[in-house]
Amino acid sequence: MVNSIPDTGTMAPGFSLMNADEHLVELTDFRGKWLVLYFYPKDNTPGCTIEALDFTTLKGEFEQAGAVIAGVSPDASTKHRSFIGKKNLTIELLSDPEHQALEAYGVWQLKKNYGREYYGVVRSTFLIDPEGNIENTWTNVQVKGHAEAVLEALSRAKTENRRV
Repeated sequence: MVNSIPDTGTMAPGFSLMNADEHLVELTDFRGKWLVLYFYPKDNTPGCTIEALDFTTLKGEFEQAGAVIAGVSPDASTKHRSFIGKKNLTIELLSDPEHQALEAYGVWQLKKNYGREYYGVVRSTFLIDPEGNIENTWTNVQVKGHAEAVLEALSRAKTENRRV
């Protein structure tokens, strides 16, 4: 049921997920661009809201660096639409209620809270290069400063790999 987190340097697992407008989005749609693919537990919760707002704030800088941002959670497309509207988000949010991408990226894991065990999303981010390879991975993400750290890693990766 639960896969392990893919290794850096390997091909990113493919996915086909609906966005907030209920259009199908696939990993191959991002070929030729850097992709910041981040996984988060739930719309309209404190940490998830901060993370989405931080990525929205830096979206222009990511775009200048040739990258797009997509967030994935198990929430339905309709809930994403509401979240985007309520918080004025400008990033892409993808719906994964069947846990297709969540499991493929190894972020749907057994969690414990107050002695209760359940499956849920481990907040994680993957930086995927224009050829579809995983350049960098962050797991158990702490929200504060995370979007900035991803932007810095993107800048380093582009410089080191001379990818434009």
